[in-house]
Amino acid sequence: MPTLSTAANFAERDRTIAINTYTTVLRRDRVPHDLFATYWRDVHGPLCSRIPGLGWYVQAHFDREQDAHLWPEIEGIRTFDNYELDGGVEIGFASADDQTLFNDTCAILFADEQNMFAATVAYALPKGSQTLVDRSVDPVPNGDDGLDRIHVHFGAAHTDAEAFGARIEALARDLAVEPAVLKVRVHLPDRYDNAKPAPPAPYVGHEVSTERELIAVLELAFATPLERRQFFASPNFQTATRDLDRDVAYATGFAVSGVYTYVRDKTLTLAGLRGSRPAQLIEQIGAVNQVTDEVRRLLMTGKL
Repeated sequence: MPTLSTAANFAERDRTIAINTYTTVLRRDRVPHDLFATYWRDVHGPLCSRIPGLGWYVQAHFDREQDAHLWPEIEGIRTFDNYELDGGVEIGFASADDQTLFNDTCAILFADEQNMFAATVAYALPKGSQTLVDRSVDPVPNGDDGLDRIHVHFGAAHTDAEAFGARIEALARDLAVEPAVLKVRVHLPDRYDNAKPAPPAPYVGHEVSTERELIAVLELAFATPLERRQFFASPNFQTATRDLDRDVAYATGFAVSGVYTYVRDKTLTLAGLRGSRPAQLIEQIGAVNQVTDEVRRLLMTGKL
């Protein structure tokens, strides 16, 4: 179970991520989900973690089998058409120089995407993302922490990016003050341009439909699905979403099956160093010898 604090808000720890990207991922049809998830966590993840310049790297794996009530129906807003995803990824940087360093050396990473991904779309967040509230004590989750976590993707009802972003920010602020909502993180990326496909991964799709060019993403967490649905039925939620359709035309929720943190504050986590599942094994068995500076140095340099 997660360690939560109803008194403390740990949102401030995310402010070091000055520049961010939010990438949607879709696995290849003929790659079994378990194989896909394992490869992404334990092969692709550690490879990405070692690219120079990286300051922040988190995989959020989505569960396609969870119930259909992740986000309520709101009058005038419909779900995105034919929109299935297997995850969302944050790759962030402490500075523009760090991002340039990463971009100059990332070809070895993106050459790996074709092994598991059918499509990846990297939305640019040059001003970073914003965490309004986070009650989870753990800064580097590696797995399913027991919280009911969802990512809600919104599509704009018009072409005014400023008005769309302002409405999503207002919604996020209203949600962040509610005791039932344990995390609110907002992503307001630049409009995606199909003429400049990103990321530069060969043999992987990078195009989006018109309704997915200007989007926003809210990361939300609740204690349980029951508390989530009770909150959605509350007068406060009805007030927060009143007239939302003036700026939002589409909304689709994705259930998060696990959050895996590989880099925070330009430092490899145990998952980043060893892979997500090996890190879990080390923690579960209490292998303190595996987390010493000597072991880290050996794994990073090949020398004691």
